[in-house]
Amino acid sequence: MEPMTSFLTVGLLLSGLLVTAQIAVSLPVNPEENLTEVRLNKSDLELTWPIDNGDFCQLIVNLEKDQSLFRTIAIVRDGEFKSISTNVDPVFVLNIGSRTLKPENGWTIFFDKVPSRPYTSHVLNIDKTEVDITKKGKRTFIRIDEISAPNFEGSLEITIYNGIPLINVAAVISTQKDSTAILYDAGLITDEPWNKISFVDTKENFVQMESLGNNSKNLAVKYRTIIAQGNEGSIAVFPSPHQYFYPLDEAYNLKSVWHGPNYRGMVSRYGLGIRHEPEGDHRYVPWFNAPPGSNQRLNFFCLIGGGQADSLLEDVKRYTHSDQYVPLKEHKTMASHFHNEFIMNVAMKNEVTPASPEFVGVFKKMGVDIVHLGEFHYTAHPKGPDELRLKELSALFEQCERLSDGDFLLLPGEEPNEFFGGHWMAIFPKPVNWIMSNKNNKPFVSEDKVYGKVYRIKDKVEMQQLMELENGLVWTAHPRIKGSTGYPDAYKNEDFFKSQHFLGGAWKPMPADLSSPKLGTRVLDLLDDMNNWGDKKKIIAEADLFTVTLENEMYAHMNINYLELDTLPKFKDGWAPVLNAMTTGKFFSTTGEVLIPNFSINGKRSGESVKLNADGEAKFSMNIDWTFPLNFLEVVSGDGQTVFRERVDLSRTGAFGSEEFQLSLNLGNRTWARVEVWDIAANGAFTQTIYFSK
Repeated sequence: MEPMTSFLTVGLLLSGLLVTAQIAVSLPVNPEENLTEVRLNKSDLELTWPIDNGDFCQLIVNLEKDQSLFRTIAIVRDGEFKSISTNVDPVFVLNIGSRTLKPENGWTIFFDKVPSRPYTSHVLNIDKTEVDITKKGKRTFIRIDEISAPNFEGSLEITIYNGIPLINVAAVISTQKDSTAILYDAGLITDEPWNKISFVDTKENFVQMESLGNNSKNLAVKYRTIIAQGNEGSIAVFPSPHQYFYPLDEAYNLKSVWHGPNYRGMVSRYGLGIRHEPEGDHRYVPWFNAPPGSNQRLNFFCLIGGGQADSLLEDVKRYTHSDQYVPLKEHKTMASHFHNEFIMNVAMKNEVTPASPEFVGVFKKMGVDIVHLGEFHYTAHPKGPDELRLKELSALFEQCERLSDGDFLLLPGEEPNEFFGGHWMAIFPKPVNWIMSNKNNKPFVSEDKVYGKVYRIKDKVEMQQLMELENGLVWTAHPRIKGSTGYPDAYKNEDFFKSQHFLGGAWKPMPADLSSPKLGTRVLDLLDDMNNWGDKKKIIAEADLFTVTLENEMYAHMNINYLELDTLPKFKDGWAPVLNAMTTGKFFSTTGEVLIPNFSINGKRSGESVKLNADGEAKFSMNIDWTFPLNFLEVVSGDGQTVFRERVDLSRTGAFGSEEFQLSLNLGNRTWARVEVWDIAANGAFTQTIYFSK
């Protein structure tokens, strides 16, 4: 069916001449697809959609050139029209830098310092030349051509969602220039400032202030949100909670929102929105990849409400469970890979050790049940002298036990980076004393009068032996990037890798690329490769962060593993059940917004093996909980050589759902399968693998 096309005639006064221009407006070919009403009224495109409480939202797009794009953003409550904002424009500031593209890394890079090289900044130009409205499931998309900056061009895409007062505004742009890295700020601007600006500061205080009169201000806030309040309601602006934050070593709060006029000396009108600090944490600052031809989606969300700003903020917080990992029956949450260095910075300095350190409070507040540390990261004495190493380990074990309780388990751990190659993490089911060298050819294992059993390791063979004797686990940290570039591929045929004590790898979204609808494909691809290698390996989520403070933007940079555990082990009894859940694949990993409490194929659960019938039928069953509307479910499978993907569109879903999904696929020639689920903000969750036996 050909799209229905209307032509809007607009009079433009250019150099004293009246010029007639036509803007083509393509209306949906499937108007009954959802409940959004689309009307073209002279120069206005009116979109009205229902929300679950019985009210309606309305967005009026002004198609006249040189006029504000959003004539009205409103809520209709009990038949009463409430205008939240009028004559508002979206604004995007694009920073364009360069990528080094070293042969050993290519686009898979973290160790880069983009702002140390020249870069340029531009306000994207929006030129209304063509409008296309489409519907899919509960979503309605308004694409407006064209939007541009030097070496970039594309469209503005606005998405509205039946059932919720949520709008996504995106500049979808691409470049043909190679070696490009980008960063963006965005928001809403107007000629008439809102009455009040609201946010939550880093001490969890709700702050409301008058609109600024002269210059803009950058703010460190919680929940990554800033709210404008008018006479009849409020509008909140916030980013995708994880995708917007490219990977850094530190989760510092870098003032991720702004408000006021003259933003960066580039946006003269009053506005508010989201932002990045171009210099990042002043360590490695890689920004976002923008490969040639990729559609980079620079986007932000607007949530509207007919009440006060504080009430609307609570609605925003629902999308991330108030930046917490919600309890799940028969599961415990585990976060891994933190170089907080509490032992070397506090415990070993003979200073007064706080009864409850700040970092413990941070994890507890977030709903983390188990924390696996990565202490002594180039700060201690892993290779000795022996007495100093054993003293440091003793302090680690003592503090972990002291800070653990009935609801929180702090596990000793390290990123040893010795013997195997690349970087790797280690965990034992109980305190183990080991030294990463044996220069004096002492026994592999001996008894110390103070510390008990002590291992001294000189090579990869003895390292594997230690893991076997003490039932430990190791895995590649940040595989295929950073200090693990080329790993675990380089040692995939080694005995230690094929051992059951080598878990696999760890997932963190890096590098960052705004053209992808999901996060962390580098490691998800590794999981698929390991499955095709024939190795029953697992992938856990890792944070790989340094300082942990209440002020930090922890949630955006973190992720979590939900382990199948009925009860939390006590430190004094050891934590073998934690390692058992990891080894057997009894867990799923998530950014926090999408949960997969149950997953099975033909009745078998993740980590298990199942024999398919002669027809190769694989019956998938899974329970999924979510906050943001879902985008898609993906079944990933392989045959030992090739990776196959079956994507299930979930645009029919609304927000805040819980549902059992079932599907049947013919996987007769496959040897394994797993599942991923992603939402509209690129938040997601993934299962471990189920294997098909002959």
